[in-house]
Amino acid sequence: MALFRPQLERFLSTKLHCGHSSTKTLTKNFFFAIRPKSQCSAIAIDAPSSLTDVAGIRWGSTSLQGAREEMEDDIIIRSDGLEGFSFAAVFDGHAGFSSVKFLRDELYKECVAALQGGLLLNGKDFNAIRKALEEAFERVDAKLLDWLEKDGEQDESGSTATAMFIGNEKLVISHIGDSSVVLSRSGKMEVLTDAHRPYGSNKISLQEIRRIREAGGWIVNGRICGDIAVSRAFGDMRFKTKKNEMLEKGVKEGRWSEKFSSRVQFNGDLVIASPEVYQIAFGSDAEFVILASDGLWDYMNSLDAAAFVRNQLQKHGDVQLACEELARKAIDRRTQDNVSIIIADLGRTDWQNLPLQQQNVVLELGQAFATIGIVTLGIWMSSLLSL
Repeated sequence: MALFRPQLERFLSTKLHCGHSSTKTLTKNFFFAIRPKSQCSAIAIDAPSSLTDVAGIRWGSTSLQGAREEMEDDIIIRSDGLEGFSFAAVFDGHAGFSSVKFLRDELYKECVAALQGGLLLNGKDFNAIRKALEEAFERVDAKLLDWLEKDGEQDESGSTATAMFIGNEKLVISHIGDSSVVLSRSGKMEVLTDAHRPYGSNKISLQEIRRIREAGGWIVNGRICGDIAVSRAFGDMRFKTKKNEMLEKGVKEGRWSEKFSSRVQFNGDLVIASPEVYQIAFGSDAEFVILASDGLWDYMNSLDAAAFVRNQLQKHGDVQLACEELARKAIDRRTQDNVSIIIADLGRTDWQNLPLQQQNVVLELGQAFATIGIVTLGIWMSSLLSL
């Protein structure tokens, strides 16, 4: 519905001759009246103010709780410890917050140590960078599994993690799970990561499905053993160190039979924490990077999200405000998940003097007529309810 707000304001202003303040009030009241009440209580905002790191990059970040009962996402931005680079990561937890709580400090420390304080990032040996990050992720996962075993309270918790290392000239990404990174180059969008999910027909999904089956697992309705919908994550010990216990529990709960269980032979972990590592050269046309959890991408495609951020930056240049507005847009589209977003404005674009993208007039007219129809329908339904 937020999509139609500008058209509704113009309609009220021109057709009903409302002033600016009255138009805003009427529009606000209309959207408040038709918005489900449960959504308001479901939203919690944690948005730090915009900051600038040592490389001159401007950051914006926010986390919004959607329709989920708990907020299991977290974000981290660090500008210390890595010479010439900044670190940013999004964690999307599940089955509790324990894994995310452990990861937000431990993953950064292990990555800094593995990358030798940024020495490897400043070098030209990408294979050394990739190997260091793979080893760091696997060490952190081993530590987390041991910690979850001792903690015991949320031993089924886990988390995806997508980490970025941003310098002046390049970006390195270490990624497990279904968050995603998008880069804008002069208005053209590049999706830099692939989701690790046990379903779909793309190359990465097919590889994940084959790996899971070769490890002795199975997939039901796009979920590993009918349970989890991501194939790479930290934690999730029931798919790693406690697979046999998971199998026995499934028999007790009636999820599968003893006969089925007796035929299962595990040959490896069903969920892994081995990251895919990418390196991207920025170039003079690179504008900004968006890193966000799947709570955004499942309800807004990368083209729309990046175009929205670009238009926001052209309007006011405030990367933090653009980040918050993007998260709210996902909530307005009725995302059922939590939404965590980090935006890095690379500081190469003069947003104030960049012309705004031309809007599609036909699309705008169509949206305006649709808005008028919705308003009319709303008034008609209200009149019926009052009878």
